[in-house]
Amino acid sequence: MRFVLATAFAALASPTFAAQCGNDASGFAAWKQSFAQEAAASGVGQAGLNALANAQYSTSTIAADRNQTGVRYELNDFIRIRLGSLDSFASQMRRQRDNNAAFFQSLENAYGVPAGIIIAIHGMETGFGRTMGSTPVVDSITTVAYDCRRADFFTPHAIAALRLVDQGGLSAGQRGAAHGEMGHTQFLPGNALRYGVDADGNGRVDLYTVADSLASTANFLRQKGWQPGQPYQEGTANFRVLNEWNAATVYQQAIALSAARM
Repeated sequence: MRFVLATAFAALASPTFAAQCGNDASGFAAWKQSFAQEAAASGVGQAGLNALANAQYSTSTIAADRNQTGVRYELNDFIRIRLGSLDSFASQMRRQRDNNAAFFQSLENAYGVPAGIIIAIHGMETGFGRTMGSTPVVDSITTVAYDCRRADFFTPHAIAALRLVDQGGLSAGQRGAAHGEMGHTQFLPGNALRYGVDADGNGRVDLYTVADSLASTANFLRQKGWQPGQPYQEGTANFRVLNEWNAATVYQQAIALSAARM
């Protein structure tokens, strides 16, 4: 198996072409024209620019963004709602591991992250790939880059998505979650460029394949400070690394507990 780190995305915004943000669909077409100059100056090629030109304002993304409430459950309620139970979820995790034991061992050998952590994330994010989202990634990520609420945060991710289109790691119409999260473990596009791994050796990072997605997840955690061979339950350094994946404490607890239960 060949592991190749994708080109990291760096400072992508260009102050010369500051596209005007907006709070509804009315200015999206004009924003795209301006943003195309910014994207081209940041190295986006013709395929990515074509994807931008065809992007549609995503009302479903805006609805999801405006109605976020955060994770407010107690741990037991979160596990019941999200996982069913630790025992049932761990049973599903074991089946995933046993179906591809050599692959998960190769990830632990390469990155030091136990299979249980990677499999728990895969299951919690997309139900082991069953639900990866229904909104075109380019539509959703350009919509939140255009929206004035968090344009600064999402603009680099929008440019990264267009670069992924150029590289063949994302098709122009590929679907993901409401804010542009993509693939089996729901990477934002900028993180896909920074931490993406070509685990199947086909020359491109494709987070819609299990191998690339899970290897990229392991790489992300290792790059964020995961310490191989060390414990990962609450109060440890590795547990704190899980905060880099998801800031909700109950989410981190559920990952760690599920991995231990498996």
